[in-house]
Amino acid sequence: MSKLTVLEARRRRQRRIRGKVSGTPERPRLAVFRSNRGVAAQIVDDKAGKTLAAASWQNIRDFKGDKTAQATEVGKLLAAKAKEAGVTAVVFDRGGYLYHGRVKALADGAREGGLEF
Repeated sequence: MSKLTVLEARRRRQRRIRGKVSGTPERPRLAVFRSNRGVAAQIVDDKAGKTLAAASWQNIRDFKGDKTAQATEVGKLLAAKAKEAGVTAVVFDRGGYLYHGRVKALADGAREGGLEF
């Protein structure tokens, strides 16, 4: 019996989620990527195959704080860019990560910025 690596287990969860969550032009998908150094997110229309808005921890300037606060700021920045693109409601895709910590902080920041999901 083989044991899954952490990456393989995340990919399996990611595929399971993507089978149920899909972005449409009315409600695009908010996809999250989390690395050891930071967090990134993008809003994707899966029907057209286009990225409508994106934000990363590298886009915030002069930031002081921990990675959870960083994720909140990325969520707020993404919400602002989504408003510029005309997006108000999204479907949240946690990307195989647990809805906890930085992923939850990003979602809360996006909600604070005005996105609905």
